[in-house]
Amino acid sequence: MAYPSRLPEIPEPLRQATSPFRVEPPLVFVPLKWEYKYLVRNPVDEPPIGEEELNALGAEGWELAAVFAGPGSVHFYFKRLIR
Repeated sequence: MAYPSRLPEIPEPLRQATSPFRVEPPLVFVPLKWEYKYLVRNPVDEPPIGEEELNALGAEGWELAAVFAGPGSVHFYFKRLIR
């Protein structure tokens, strides 16, 4: 069987017509992976975490997730995405 060497031309009105079908790409869920950092400060012996230290941690991608003030200590929990 011989194949045509050239495909037939599509008329201009058909080339510009919009399709009644909408094709959407599939969504693929990729679970996020986190790493964590834990700091403990004794408010009696150590200064609290200051703005400069928090900004330095933020520049490294760390996000403050929780703070817990226990008896005699303050616990800081940070997280960041693993890339």
